[in-house]
Parts: sequence; C-alpha cells; structure tokens
Amino acid sequence: MSSAISREERRILPARRAATVRRALSDYVSLTKPGIVSLVLFTTLAGLWLASGGRLPGEVALWTLLGTGLAAASAAALNNYLDRELDRRMERTRSRPLPAGRVRPVEALGGGLFLGAAAILTLALRTNPLSATLALLALLAYVPLYTTLKRTTPWAILVGGLTGALPPMIGWTAVTARLDLGAWVLFGILFLWQIPHFWSLALYKRDEYARAGLPLLPLVAGEDPTWRQITLYTAGLLLVSLGLYPLGAVGAPYVGAALLLGLGFLVLALRGLRLPSGPARDRLARTLFLYSLFYLPALSLAMFLDARPTPGGS
Repeated sequence: MSSAISREERRILPARRAATVRRALSDYVSLTKPGIVSLVLFTTLAGLWLASGGRLPGEVALWTLLGTGLAAASAAALNNYLDRELDRRMERTRSRPLPAGRVRPVEALGGGLFLGAAAILTLALRTNPLSATLALLALLAYVPLYTTLKRTTPWAILVGGLTGALPPMIGWTAVTARLDLGAWVLFGILFLWQIPHFWSLALYKRDEYARAGLPLLPLVAGEDPTWRQITLYTAGLLLVSLGLYPLGAVGAPYVGAALLLGLGFLVLALRGLRLPSGPARDRLARTLFLYSLFYLPALSLAMFLDARPTPGGS
C-alpha cells in the first residue's frame, strides 16, 4: 500500500510543481498589466506608422516596440508596488498579486526597476536618445509623480494623461528623431482621450473609489462638473483628431472616420450632461467608458488604413 501511495505521489508531484510555476508566472506577468502594455504598443505603432508614411522600418519598429513595451511594463509593476496598500481597499483590485500576498513587494520593486533600466537602454542604444528621453520622462511622471498626486488632488489625472500620451510620440521620434507637429497631434489625441475615459469610469465606480479614499473629481466636485469636463475634453478630442489631415499624414477617409467616431463620443457626453443623477446616468457613464475603449482602436485603425506616404512635418 505504501509503495502504491508513493508511486501515486511521484506521479502527481511534477504536475503540482508545474501548476505552481504557471501560477507564479501568471502573477508576475499580471504585475505588468498586459492589457495596458498592449494599448501602449498599439499607440506606439501608430506613431511609427504615421511618421514613416505607412512604410514601417522593420528593425527600428522592433526595437522601439520592445523598449516602449518594457517601459510600460516597468511603470505598471512599480505602480503595483506603490499602490499595494491602496489596492487592498478596492474590490476590483484586492485580488491582484501584491495585495493578495502571492508576490512579495521586493520582487515587484526589483522587477520594475530592472524593466525600466532595460527599456531606457534599449531605446537609447537601438533607437535614438530622444525616444529614450521621452520614455524616461513618462516613467518618472507616472510612477513617483502621478502615483503620489492621485492621493491628494483630482487633477492628478492630467499628469497621468501626459504620461499616457507619450508612447505615440516615442514611435514618431523613433523614425524622425524630432518632434514634428504630427507627433504633437498624436500626443493631443491620446491626452484628451484619457480624461473622459477615466472620469466616466470614476463616475460609475465612485463608491468604490470613495472607500479607497481617492479624491476623484466626481467625489470632490460632484457629477455635474465631471460631466461638463468630460464634454469639454471630448469636444477637444474631436477637433484635435482632425489635425492630422492638414499635415498630410492622412487623407479624407480618415477624416470621415474621425468625425463619425468623435461625434458619437460627444453625443454620449452631451446626453450625460443633460441627465439627472440616478441609475440611468450611471449606466450612461459605463456606456461612455466602454465606447472610449472602442474609440481609440477604431481611430487608430483609420490612421493605419489611410496613412499617406509623406506625413506632415517629416
């Protein structure tokens, strides 16, 4: 009997070890927030594509995407490290590896610093110093600055927005080694998009953020001022998204797509502005948040499909 049990244990033990390794790897990967990294890579690729007029330089693109992806993963890991106590207070984040105790804080900190150093070195040595500088700026603004400010002011989102708007500029400068007007338009699109994207989430998740003690705009100023800000930034996004056309970076089909997508965004924002507080308004905030997740990939796809051989500013 004992030998049979021993043979059974010997058979099961490798499978258990393999499952433990898979869970650990999954936790380490989740620290880097792969969904956000994917979005960062997509917007970086948009900058690369437009700056090259749809003639993507393969080697430059590869190193730029690798370096920018490493920078985004570093920012996510370090943000997880700094927010681990805060994440314990929120239902949607308390199961993350750090607050749940599956990963030690020192591992997240060390991994985040290593990824950040690898990102800057990759961009500096294989792309160009300007792209590396932008990546370093994004890291410094997001990790120590935004992570600290969001605990004290609702306007920290503007700093976070600046950070999130830098990846397409990194892609653009990887091709051109300079900050042309086209790079600034891409920066403006990403910056303006992030404000309604985040504040619509904050509106329908405000109770959860209140329990975490974060002073977000819906909690500090109320729903109506938040909807006004959402509408303002959405209108600005519509206008700025059209700025690629006069630069020659895109053609008329992109303009049609940008108008259609931007007007859809703006109509939802205006509806939210008119609705009274209540469940219907909360549902609309969630709809606006989901629309924002559709808007950015759809607009980027329009850029990819209609990029012109001679982009403005190149």
